Amino acid sequence: MAADLYLIRHGIAAERGEAWPDDTKRPLTDEGVRRLRRIAGGLREVGVTLDIMLSSPLVRAKQTAEILAAGLQPRPLIVSSEALSPAGAYAGVLDELAQHARRRRIGLVGHEPGMGALAARLIGSRHALEFKKGAVALIEVAALPPTGTGSLRWFLTPRLLRRLGK
Repeated sequence: MAADLYLIRHGIAAERGEAWPDDTKRPLTDEGVRRLRRIAGGLREVGVTLDIMLSSPLVRAKQTAEILAAGLQPRPLIVSSEALSPAGAYAGVLDELAQHARRRRIGLVGHEPGMGALAARLIGSRHALEFKKGAVALIEVAALPPTGTGSLRWFLTPRLLRRLGK
């Protein structure tokens, strides 16, 4: 049974540095939060609904998932997934998706370059897609976990999603 995977890069986060020596704890900025709320509105405008959101356990990704989930109806369940962390592997993402094989609309919130590489693998490209912070790609796959090449249905920039979400 086909499934829609929504690949999402986290929003704008605090800069690395002395204030955030532990990269896993860097939060979204106030501007990042504002922009994600508008992006959630844009996702509603294009008819996105999710059964579940899988999120990297890093703070900025979890916050992104929470903000987007709050803006969608019905509100999807959020599950933390180590496979979507910067150190995660493609095989781990496939294992995670296999655990949710009954779902038809799954959001995956993560980081670059991981999201771009994941999108490329899912659509059979040798070139990673470049995800700006807050970008969303819809990839349709024939089954979960994906075994063949999926189809890129759309890839929306954060700017376009914010305009749609006004």
